Amino acid sequence: MTWLVVLGALLCTLRVGFGTLDSQGFWTPGPHNCPYKCVCAADLLSCAGLGLQDVPAALPAAAADLDLSHNALQRLRPGWLAPLSRLRALRLGHNMLDALGRGVFTNASGLRLLDLSSNALRALGRHDLDGLGSLEMLLLFNNRLAHLDEHAFHGLGALSRLYLGCNELASFSFNHLHGLGATQLRTLDLSSNRLGRIPVPDLAALPAFLKNGLYLHNNPLPCDCRLYHLLQRWHQRGLSAVSDFAHEYMCLAFRVPTSHVRFFEHSGIFENCSAALAQGLEQPEEQLHVQVGRSLRLHCNTSAPAVRIAWVSPQHELLVAPGSRNGSIAVLSDGSLAIGNVQPWHEGVFVCLATGPRLHHNQTHEYNVSVHFPHPEPEAFNTGFTTLLGCAVGLVLVLLYLFAPPCPGCRRCYHRTCCCCRHWPQAPSPLQELSAQSSVLSTTPPDAPSRKASVHKHVVFLEPGRRGLNGRVQLAVAEDFDLYNPMGLRFKAGSESASSTGSEGLVMT
Repeated sequence: MTWLVVLGALLCTLRVGFGTLDSQGFWTPGPHNCPYKCVCAADLLSCAGLGLQDVPAALPAAAADLDLSHNALQRLRPGWLAPLSRLRALRLGHNMLDALGRGVFTNASGLRLLDLSSNALRALGRHDLDGLGSLEMLLLFNNRLAHLDEHAFHGLGALSRLYLGCNELASFSFNHLHGLGATQLRTLDLSSNRLGRIPVPDLAALPAFLKNGLYLHNNPLPCDCRLYHLLQRWHQRGLSAVSDFAHEYMCLAFRVPTSHVRFFEHSGIFENCSAALAQGLEQPEEQLHVQVGRSLRLHCNTSAPAVRIAWVSPQHELLVAPGSRNGSIAVLSDGSLAIGNVQPWHEGVFVCLATGPRLHHNQTHEYNVSVHFPHPEPEAFNTGFTTLLGCAVGLVLVLLYLFAPPCPGCRRCYHRTCCCCRHWPQAPSPLQELSAQSSVLSTTPPDAPSRKASVHKHVVFLEPGRRGLNGRVQLAVAEDFDLYNPMGLRFKAGSESASSTGSEGLVMT
């Protein structure tokens, strides 16, 4: 009997834990309301890939992330999300939904992510997306959307990313974005559609941060000169939506589906386009240069009074009063933006968004702020130090000139014709000043020993050193003068003979 009791207890446990089948073939939920074959983990509920044709009747109220993708869902009941007050993400991709209907999302006020991609949706009505005031990301790519109501996105004030790629849209209203405000929008994907007519002025009037996230590639765009110059300017500015997919931007040259021309690779078709057509389409950015640590104030200049003014920082943060999250940027009561202490991360494009009864919703004013560090001031020129240094260098040069020997080998040079030393001039002695300056003229070299000494005639010019000569110089030629014995030189002064003495200071050259 004991084993029967144990078996009954196990059956009761299984019955309570898994529930029973209902009339539609689903298990009656257990204590945690987790549908049969679905995965429940904390606040996650995944029923993906189960082939469901309808949404389970009961869903756990604690679910914050619901995944119903990769099923066969065709319809969504109005008010089916009423029990899921904590829902933040809803994934309905890869189903067979061809329409939404009014009131489908009326109880999803806290939803942040809605994935409706890879379905069969053909149109979006005016009230299909009502109740999604907190939605931030909407995925509608890879459907069959050919029509969007003029106010299809009205009420999605917090939407920042909208993906409409891979559909059949032939037109899109860039004027008012089908009721979508441009204050929060950062990404608008319209790639791989059938857009053949694009109003260039409305495209050029979009805010700079939305241009950076506007994807128009792989569309049959017209080969319009103004559109070409506009996209070319965006490409030169480095807008990621254009530069990252530059090879996929095409236009129809002759309005024939097979005459696709790539905008940036075969630009010969635009050679006759005048750049003057694109002037005035975009308001140029105001360039500002400021140093680190300085203060900066930006004013939102609009053509008419604005009711509400908001700013977008270079980090794509929406700035409203009182200012940024870190407190470095303040938005004042008059709508101007003030930065008390400019830092390098403040560099970039600041965009002002102004709204009012007489203002277009996307009227903007842009400032391109460049932040640079201050240049170091040059040191003052110290004339006293340079003067002292010049005097010291001059004194050293004078001492070297006076006391340093010209070269070490000059002491050994004496009567050498190959001496490489430089002889410094010496002051003449008193005996040399009173002596005669002589010049020796020779017709034969002195080193010929075979010649007679008498043929060497030496001319000596003597300064008047004795009285009675009246300033006249006597010239004496000695025939027997020996070149190697200069002591034997004789000369005459008047009628007297002067003996050759070396003590009289006779100098011979």
